[in-house]
Formats: sequence, structure tokens, C-alpha cells
Amino acid sequence: MKNLQDVLTNINPIDESIMEAAQQHLDSLTKPPGSLGKLESIARQVAGITGEVKPVFHKKTVIVMAGDHGVCAEGISAFPQEVTPQMVMNFLSGGAAVNVLARHVGADVACVDIGVNAELSHPDLISRKVRMGTANMAVGAAMTREEAEQAVMVGVQLVHELADQDYSLFATGEMGIGNTTASAALLCVLGEISPEDTVGRGTGINDERLMHKIEVVKRAIAVNEPNASDPIDVLAKVGGLEIAGLVGVVLGAASRKCPVVIDGFISSAAALVASKLAPASVGYMIGSHQSMEQGHARMLGAVGLTPMLHMDMRLGEGTGAVLAFSLIDAAGKIMAEMATFESAGVTKG
Repeated sequence: MKNLQDVLTNINPIDESIMEAAQQHLDSLTKPPGSLGKLESIARQVAGITGEVKPVFHKKTVIVMAGDHGVCAEGISAFPQEVTPQMVMNFLSGGAAVNVLARHVGADVACVDIGVNAELSHPDLISRKVRMGTANMAVGAAMTREEAEQAVMVGVQLVHELADQDYSLFATGEMGIGNTTASAALLCVLGEISPEDTVGRGTGINDERLMHKIEVVKRAIAVNEPNASDPIDVLAKVGGLEIAGLVGVVLGAASRKCPVVIDGFISSAAALVASKLAPASVGYMIGSHQSMEQGHARMLGAVGLTPMLHMDMRLGEGTGAVLAFSLIDAAGKIMAEMATFESAGVTKG
């Protein structure tokens, strides 16, 4: 697909008839109807996404997009910006939490430099740098519209490349000091929610810095005047490169009829932008967990996602999404391996 419009026109609603067939199979299994709760919901949704009642995901991956944020110049993070490239190298060496949890569930980690403000080199790094970090959105647009669209297409194209390698289950992950500030701004504009209700503590800032962070988000919105009816305009003015890349991951997965598991606050900001660009893409999204970040519940509500897990996590990286892979696998095994009333000779209620 050559451009974003091509991608958007290729995203269709998930298949309701296959979901009905999946429901009929679920109701034939040796259990009271609906008794497996969200596992049944996942099984139905995944059937509708893939077009198969009993899909199997042989290869799954979390795509970790990394980018820096010029708004860090405003002192909105407890960690310095050099942590972004340091953590990228940690991902590549397999030492981060997302690496550990990905190994635990049998998933791969695809680490992408889409906008780190440093020159990085590693044999396993996917280098798709659009620019060396965003500009300071508190004084002007974070990036140009063209750069935002380019970053979205990086995500789309990467999903297509991986899908061609038989990956069929995706998760969103990210790294970028300052990205909770950009995500909060996106939620303010696209969700029409006040900064006081969207801005959280991110990496663990104190009360004084939290109030400052709220003011920075207000200033960024006032300075840039993002157009809420134009998601790319909002993304370019107050978003981030890694967020834009994840918008593309979501849209790319939807265009390839693959489930995409949404992680925490930053990933959900990308999901929100994707939902505004292509409302049908929400059907391909699976909410993994509700983060401790203040605005995440509102973000999930704005997208229309229900989280599976409440683990009091706020790390990012894709950690919550990777944990949810195991529940999707479990739902698949229920569909494939559980006996029906007829096959087990059990009287149906």
C-alpha cells in the first residue's frame, strides 16, 4: 500500500457471521453458556477478525516503537532523555521487562527506531528513523503533517512485512521519555477531556512537576490549535513519532485481518488516533490491561476498549499487551481442544 488513504480504504468491519459460528461452537462446549466470560468474548472477536472459528497463531510479536520528544525540554519527566536510546539497546540485548515477558509467552520483540534522538546501530534494530525526535510541542508543532503520515506508514509497512513472514498476532509497545505528555495532549483534543483529567505522573513525577506538566499540555494545545476533526493534524502537532508508528501498526494489522493487542496509555493514544482515522479498526483491537496512569481508563473508553487485566502496571514497552497474549492463546485452545456435549456424552442443560 503506497499511502495512508489506501490503507484506510482497505479496513473493513470484522466478520459477524464467523462470530456467530464461533458463538454456536462455544455454546456446544461442555460448560454453562457464557461461563468463561472474557475468554469467550476474545474467541468470538478473534474469529471475526481472522475469518476462522478456530484460528491458530503460530508466530506473534510485540512491535516496540522508540522515539524522543522535544517537550522534554520543559522538564516534564523524572528521567533524562538519554534513557530512550539506552533502553532501546536494553531491548535489543533482551534485558527489558518486555523481553522477559515475551519469552514467557513465546513471542518475538521487534524493536524499531522511528525517531530516537541518537544514532543507533545493532544487527537486530529495525531502523526506520523519520527524524531525530520531535520538536518541542509547547512552542510549536511536534512534527510536520508529512512526517506524521510517514511515521504512520512505517508502522503499516512493518506489519505487512511481518505478516508476510507468517506473523499473525501483534501487540503494541513503545519507548520514549516524555511520551505520556504527548499522549495526554492527544486525549485532551480527540477525547475532549481536560488536561487535569488526562495528565498523569508518567515516570513518577512529584506533585509540583505534575502541575507543571498539566500547564505544558495546556500551552501545547493553545499554541498549536490542533483540529480535532483531523486526526493527522492532531498527531503532527501534539503527538510523537513512536505514537504515529503505532497508529500504523494498528491500521496495518486491521488491513491484514490480524488481531492487535493494545498495551497501556501511550499505545492507547495511538489506538485512539487509529479509531478516528478508521472506525472499523477498533474491531481488530484487543484491550490488554488498564494502566495506573490517570488518563488510561478515559482513553480506553474513548476508543471503546475493555481491558482484560487490572495489574496496577504502568511500565509501557508492551508489557501488559504481551501478558494478554497468553489469554488469547487460552481462548484459542478452548475453541480447539474442549469437548462438546455431544462428543463427551454429557447431557446439555
